[in-house]
Amino acid sequence: MKSLKDVAVGQSATIAKLHGEGALRRHLMDMGLIKGTTVTVVKVAPLGDPVEITVRGYELSIRKEEAAHVEVL
Repeated sequence: MKSLKDVAVGQSATIAKLHGEGALRRHLMDMGLIKGTTVTVVKVAPLGDPVEITVRGYELSIRKEEAAHVEVL
């Protein structure tokens, strides 16, 4: 399984599945991370957390812990 945290800067990926449950899963979906959506990793903070991605035309910063719950193709 490849997760969003494994995608390199400048690379794009398509969301295959959201792992996690309850509030975390709902939080990710509310931010626009839905199955079939293409995301691009824009940059990673110097210490590795957070990760900035482009999703649905806007910039989003998420923690590596959250990105680990997003399976990508």
